[in-house]
Amino acid sequence: MAVPARRTSKAKKNKRRTHYKVTAPSVNFDEATGDYSRSHRVSLKGYYKGRKIAKAAAAE
Repeated sequence: MAVPARRTSKAKKNKRRTHYKVTAPSVNFDEATGDYSRSHRVSLKGYYKGRKIAKAAAAE
């Protein structure tokens, strides 16, 4: 069974964790609806790549 020989120091642990970053999602302006939407996803109004493909979700 693998067991660490020594305790991992705070500096070593934090240096390893510098690569875990939060990135902002990519957002594009949709000219058909005039809203912003994420790439490769259907907008809330049912548009994808400027074409209406689904009914808009009803507001509750």
